[in-house]
Amino acid sequence: MSSRKSAKPGPKRDSGVTGVVQRSEALAGIYAALGDPTRLKLVALLCAGGAFSISHLTASTDISRQGVTKHLRVLADAGVVRDLKRGRERLWQLEPARIEDARHALEVIGRQWDEALDRLKAFVESD
Repeated sequence: MSSRKSAKPGPKRDSGVTGVVQRSEALAGIYAALGDPTRLKLVALLCAGGAFSISHLTASTDISRQGVTKHLRVLADAGVVRDLKRGRERLWQLEPARIEDARHALEVIGRQWDEALDRLKAFVESD
């Protein structure tokens, strides 16, 4: 299987802000890893499905194999990707649950923002 441990799944997801707050450190790591344009491009390539070799991923970028490997390690440390060893080749694939965690957190924050704006609008219009 994988030579790199993937992030342990947390406790059952709280669908509200409490869950986001409880997982804020792990979520911050995901967002930080995705904040780099090269890493975001690698994630987009991996979203195409399957597992890809460093050679395949390097061909889609303008950086060296070592550079791609460095970026993939940052993503792996954040739990966004994992590596698999098949024979002599190391393949990388997306960890969709981690991306889903990040997406869910943004949804929760977006709902809070919308509710805050609705309260502000009601307050302003109440006069």
